[in-house]
Amino acid sequence: MYDPLRATEAVLVRRLRALHPSLIDLSTGRIERLLEALGRPQDRLPPVIHVAGTNGKGSTTAYLRAIAEAAGMKVHVLTSPHLVRFVERIRVAGTLITEAELEGLIDRAEAANAGEPISFFEMTTAIAIAAFAATPADLCVIEVGLGGRFDATNVFEHPAACVITPVDYDHLEMLGPELSKIAWEKAGIMRRGAPCFSARQMDEALAVIEAEAEAVGAPLTLMGRDIDAFEEHGRLRLQLEDRLLDLPAPGLLGPYQFDNAGLAAAAILALGDPRIDEAALGRGVAGAVWPARFQRLTKGPLAGRAAAAGADLWLDGGHNPHAGRALAEAVRQLAARDGRPVALVCGMFARKDAQGFFRPFAPLKPRVFTASFDSPNASPADELAADARAAGLDAAPALSIEDGLERILEGGGPPPHILICGGLHFAGEALAMSPETWPT
Repeated sequence: MYDPLRATEAVLVRRLRALHPSLIDLSTGRIERLLEALGRPQDRLPPVIHVAGTNGKGSTTAYLRAIAEAAGMKVHVLTSPHLVRFVERIRVAGTLITEAELEGLIDRAEAANAGEPISFFEMTTAIAIAAFAATPADLCVIEVGLGGRFDATNVFEHPAACVITPVDYDHLEMLGPELSKIAWEKAGIMRRGAPCFSARQMDEALAVIEAEAEAVGAPLTLMGRDIDAFEEHGRLRLQLEDRLLDLPAPGLLGPYQFDNAGLAAAAILALGDPRIDEAALGRGVAGAVWPARFQRLTKGPLAGRAAAAGADLWLDGGHNPHAGRALAEAVRQLAARDGRPVALVCGMFARKDAQGFFRPFAPLKPRVFTASFDSPNASPADELAADARAAGLDAAPALSIEDGLERILEGGGPPPHILICGGLHFAGEALAMSPETWPT
């Protein structure tokens, strides 16, 4: 469907991608040079919370923003990737950046870059930081793009706090292959004197994070050791070093969100801002919104078709083994409530560990339909179906998301719990089908 907003934005994004679309360089030299040419906007930001990790970065960022806004604070946020529109990446003082603002910033950044090598993500990061520096706010939440140590976002000398969500195997071609190497990359965002809050970690990753914290002089608070978060009677209990908080259940669904919300709450309390009281924590935790993270789809053509057949439809962008384990547990809990079956429509990039993602779903015996999507790096549907079968699932290729959904609904039996999954790009294609489901 043609939409003038997306068409206008697409012209601007093509300008960014035309610079050096695949010029990934694991160093911060280019972004530092560009920011210097822009007048070092990173030095004119409100307090920064920097978020790294393999899974849960986006959700934790959403909780940080929601808590701060519940306390009456203005928040800048940089996230990636976008699902439907590029402007989702840059939220200036609570509002998505406009196309007009974006165009002016691209002009300025291109002039400052003066034709030097630069990547799409580096330019995006520089534009976001320049936008944040030009608009007053109370807090800046920055999500790492890839890794951490050499990521374009790792340009803050004195962050107010750092957060490391669970570290697991992903982006092995860039960060791995060892878990210790991946953890070393994530731990690179820590800075001397800046408190760092880490999720529960596997032993190999934790050893690296602890060693890095000691080496740089960053106070480390570990979930499950120094603090804890857990569900009790449908509420979030957050055990801090000096008190126990009783908060509402997280607004994002899935059992793992109790940890994500608790981690965000502990980190934002480190700011010492009196506006962030227990009431603000509760409103923020309960009110957080983050699309394509075990999101219940109730609008748009896909949701309408599922509802007409009595099925419920869910959407998630997880794409690695850790995400597969978390998602399988979440849909297991759904199925356990009513005994209805589970079905998946899945699309994934070819470089991902598809079998590792699918394997945790095997005990649920779901029907699986795989589909490709609009990317040269997408796994062909038949190859992804073969990966699912190798992981013990009943899988077949489909022509599209819509075709996979139809074949599930035509299968007979009780209406299933249907999960569209496999990656944020695939999830974005589902959301893009109707403006009703565009992230705002």
